[in-house]
Amino acid sequence: MSAETVTPFDEQQRYLQWTPVIAGAIGGAALSFILLTFAVAVGLGVSSTSPTWRDASAALALLSGIYLILQAAVSFGFAGYIAGRTRRPPGGPATEEVETRDGLHGLAAWALAVLLGAALAAVIGASALNRSSPTTTSANASAAEPLLSYELDRLFRSGRGAPNVDLGVESAAAGRILPTSSSHNGVSTSDRTYCIQQVGATAGLSPADSERRVDSVIASSKAAIARSRRSTIILAFSLAAATLLGAVAAWAGACAGGRHRDGGPLPEWMEHANRFERRRIVVQ
Repeated sequence: MSAETVTPFDEQQRYLQWTPVIAGAIGGAALSFILLTFAVAVGLGVSSTSPTWRDASAALALLSGIYLILQAAVSFGFAGYIAGRTRRPPGGPATEEVETRDGLHGLAAWALAVLLGAALAAVIGASALNRSSPTTTSANASAAEPLLSYELDRLFRSGRGAPNVDLGVESAAAGRILPTSSSHNGVSTSDRTYCIQQVGATAGLSPADSERRVDSVIASSKAAIARSRRSTIILAFSLAAATLLGAVAAWAGACAGGRHRDGGPLPEWMEHANRFERRRIVVQ
């Protein structure tokens, strides 16, 4: 075989070029992190790290979900644009094939950016959990305490302040009973009676006052769990919509970046942006 027939592998003929994909994914993930950090700083969140902070406003949860979707469209569109703009186009395929390859590079950048964001969220969540967890696990710890800690404090609050009284067992038992308030049957009669007896014994209240306090805390726990479920549902739908729309934005951004790279006609919104930028430069 002659040397003329042996051609080195041309990277331009690769259907998928990883350098533009990685560059786009990193750029999109960085922009998404900046936008999400800004949202957390200004209070746009459907959940809070504080267990006793609960905003009942449905408008805030809806606004947070809309912002999550918009930032995903902007971030993934930016990732796709970088991937399409920096990709080296092959010389042979038709225009439709070039645009398809640009779009696939945008989708690859979107997928990699999603994985990077998920990994970053997992690392941050794990570190926050390790900081918040005690060094030794108490046998009386309750899974309901992070969500219903305020209700548990209200339940066993005492004005007489008896010294050296450990309410760990009673609080853990109540923490396992209160979540049943959101079930179909609610708190059972025996559990309600038990709570009334424990509140009366620890807080020094009369049976009537203990009953009123227990009923108030049960109603408050049911409302808190309902708000937590609503926020979780809104967050789940927002994440799903943001991820799917992000894929569309990444494809569109990559195609726009490819047209910009090849000197072809740009989308109308990019033409307006370029005109505005040129006017700004002339004015300066």
